[in-house]
Amino acid sequence: MEKKPEKRWTLKPADQQVIRNVHDALQIHPALCRCLAVRGITDYNSSKAFFRPELSHLHDPFLMKGMEKAVKRIAEAVEWHERILVYGDYDVDGTTSVALVYSFLKKKYNGQLEYYIPHRYREGYGVSKAGIDYANANGFTLLITLDCGIKSVELIAYAQSLGIDVIVCDHHTPDDELPPALAILNPKQSDCPYPYKELSGCGIGFKLITALALQWNLAEEEVYQYLDLVATSIAADIVPIDGENRVLAYYGVKRVNENPSLGIKTLKEMAGANRELSISDLVFVIGPRVNAAGRMDDARKAVELFIESDPEKILSLADALQSDNSDRKEIDKNITEEALAIMQNDEIVHTRKSTVLYQEHWHKGVVGIVASRLIDYYYRPTIVLTKSNDKVTGSARSVSGFNIYDAIHACRDLLENYGGHFYAAGLTMHPDNVDGFVEKFEEVVAGSIPAELLVPEIEIDAELNISDIKQPLYNIIKQFEPFGPTNLRPVFLSKKVYDYQGYSRIVKEQHLKVVVHQKNGVIIDGIGFGMADKYDIVHNGPFDIVYTIDENEFNGVTKLQIKVLDVKPSK
Repeated sequence: MEKKPEKRWTLKPADQQVIRNVHDALQIHPALCRCLAVRGITDYNSSKAFFRPELSHLHDPFLMKGMEKAVKRIAEAVEWHERILVYGDYDVDGTTSVALVYSFLKKKYNGQLEYYIPHRYREGYGVSKAGIDYANANGFTLLITLDCGIKSVELIAYAQSLGIDVIVCDHHTPDDELPPALAILNPKQSDCPYPYKELSGCGIGFKLITALALQWNLAEEEVYQYLDLVATSIAADIVPIDGENRVLAYYGVKRVNENPSLGIKTLKEMAGANRELSISDLVFVIGPRVNAAGRMDDARKAVELFIESDPEKILSLADALQSDNSDRKEIDKNITEEALAIMQNDEIVHTRKSTVLYQEHWHKGVVGIVASRLIDYYYRPTIVLTKSNDKVTGSARSVSGFNIYDAIHACRDLLENYGGHFYAAGLTMHPDNVDGFVEKFEEVVAGSIPAELLVPEIEIDAELNISDIKQPLYNIIKQFEPFGPTNLRPVFLSKKVYDYQGYSRIVKEQHLKVVVHQKNGVIIDGIGFGMADKYDIVHNGPFDIVYTIDENEFNGVTKLQIKVLDVKPSK
């Protein structure tokens, strides 16, 4: 495989007076005060809200446009024993949303309640005609969509024409034309006064059941018991972990570790995660297993895992997800290798500002993962396409700072369907439009992306001396959790660092094991994964180093170490 591109280092800007204010308030290491300042922390009160999130900080759900109408309609359906269909997407956010709303309503409502997840390969993303026809054929008069629906103008009009009321709960960016739903819950609507705009799809489902609980005078625990699902959706959907999401993620991770649902508990055990889980574990351990159901087969299995109460059935479902995930890994690896080989042998690819690859036989369930992996080698907005049901469909992933949804929107005349976020999107087109789309997308990207965004960036929070890496400092860093977009694990820079007595070495032919210091006798161990090519820089020193700090446990002994992100010769 090709060598990964060089990275640019950027020290995040911070106001010196704000750093001093935070230091005066907290009396902690100045580097940590800088880390807080770049996260928007300015004084004692904002520090307290950051370090000590409270469920009482969550906003009133009735501030969300459409909430009163949605709650009234659901309460009416419950009262009159109407048939209610809870409909969601096939990814982690969609399946957790459906499990949350379905489980909550099931406890309150003994009438006809079902859920529906579209099949990725037969129906595709979002609200499907097959799903609406199913609702109509089975007498459902209320459809609640979760994590989808905001762009389904024609299909929701079709549902309404059949006498089915639709409540749309979605967090994707709306177009100018909204679907003719009975109620739309989406804080990204331009006229929605809800204070926090970045909820996950499951987060919006959570606000809906919170409003219903208030309407029905239910105990808070009736809602809070689903926070482990909300945290899983926040982690997997890569939404910002600030504001309300930070509160939800904080208490959701707490519930994952202290009192998880049987489904989450079983996935933890099956993955061998016999430790306290972090948000990162939800991203890399729990999320892929839940996602694998929809990627490889039928996402209904994921919902069933979360709503089932029989431990034996849950074990069987978790085992099926584990098997799907193993298959996904193998297919993902093979397609990534094939895609890189195509790129390495195509000279035109090397001159482009975007990557769009298309192979009919690639597995639809993993093209998004493959797009992310290609960016590690060819750092630019990337789309990976395949063929499904006589259509070309695919997933897009972006680089830091570039809005790929807007770029795809600019090519909408060549598309049949599309949707997504700033950094990730999905799209469908007719096979005859592929070549035209490749050229148009390249034209849009090349005409709008600044040159510096095509160079991978490491954003640095603060400069730190190696001798300052001590347990008290790390204990405070741990309180920055949960980590995620807008609150990533703090990245530090140390300058004029040396290899300690030649102890640094290459391990397993690809990783860099370092033992470093700054000429004052205080040393720290570290690991740079996939950084064997940087050994000479370390060996010949002095060098500058960027890293995060974590703990390493070996033979029952836990000690601090650094995770090396990059090294460069000191100037």
